[in-house]
Amino acid sequence: MSNSSSNAPDGAAGPGAAAAASGVPRPVPFATTLEVRDACLCLHVQRAARMLARRFDEALRPFGLNNGQFSLLMALNRPEPPPLGPVAQLLGMDRTTLTAALKPLQRAGLVKVGIDAKDRRTRRLILTAAGQARLAAAVPVWRAEHRALEAGLPLDPNLLRDGLKALR
Repeated sequence: MSNSSSNAPDGAAGPGAAAAASGVPRPVPFATTLEVRDACLCLHVQRAARMLARRFDEALRPFGLNNGQFSLLMALNRPEPPPLGPVAQLLGMDRTTLTAALKPLQRAGLVKVGIDAKDRRTRRLILTAAGQARLAAAVPVWRAEHRALEAGLPLDPNLLRDGLKALR
């Protein structure tokens, strides 16, 4: 059997085997780099997320918030203080990451963690009066920034939102 077969049985050498055996990986063609640059949805979503984060961080900075903290405070703005699980799910993070994200908001007096009256094992996340006031002050700036962002999009923002929701 020829060693040039890429499906060689029993570990027989295929193309590039000498390079792999010498510890030098077979190079990825530059065309592949261009393909990933142009087609990778993950790359494009990551880049867009970083750009959006910077944009909203800058807009929310006067309120002492970043975009993640604004989203977290908004997730707590409910008729009843929610437990950790539903908030983590809404924000697409695990409970440990959410707990870490809550710490600076707790230190700033914007959020409290309380014990559920019906189930003492459950922790409820409480948006304090200071948190409500900070959120209320930031919302008009968020709205204005969001309107400007949507106005600059080359497609219907609802189509973009629907496409992103489909990735769940």
